[in-house]
Amino acid sequence: MSDVNGSGKFLVGIYDDDDVVLKAVKDVKNAGVRIHEVYTPFPIHGLDVALGHPRTRLGIAAFLFGLSGTLTALALTFYTEGYDWPMVVGGKDSYSPVVYVPVIFELTVLFCALGMVGTFLVSNGLGPTVKPLMYDLRTTDNKFAMAIDLGKNNIGESTIEQILKKSGAAEVNVKQF
Repeated sequence: MSDVNGSGKFLVGIYDDDDVVLKAVKDVKNAGVRIHEVYTPFPIHGLDVALGHPRTRLGIAAFLFGLSGTLTALALTFYTEGYDWPMVVGGKDSYSPVVYVPVIFELTVLFCALGMVGTFLVSNGLGPTVKPLMYDLRTTDNKFAMAIDLGKNNIGESTIEQILKKSGAAEVNVKQF
């Protein structure tokens, strides 16, 4: 299921080792091949840089979700104790934000956590109705897969297959979606 310009036909190089696939990404890109994506059973440090992905902006989203939780908690506590139902106990102020630090903290964490889960699902195209594209089932266990969209490359299929094998791929398969 490639995007509009792609063909939906992929060459998938299967690798056995994380160091080999990291070096292979650099070698394949240097050979002029556009890599669609690399699938791994665990995170590989430096793979995002090797693929050319930009620095993530998830920290900004987390801050904004946390800030919205803090502001919501402040508004909630002020409205309930300072405006709607003020209770004067012992001649003290009816609203003191210091008393509500646990509530403010908990709503900040709650909004941030739920917001980041939602952001993760949306940004990765996941959800209960989405059927994921599996290039090779072994990538969920112990193999590493490099997917090359043939519709987005000007190099021929046989040449890309040779480049993948030269870069250390244990096997190269064709996958059609």
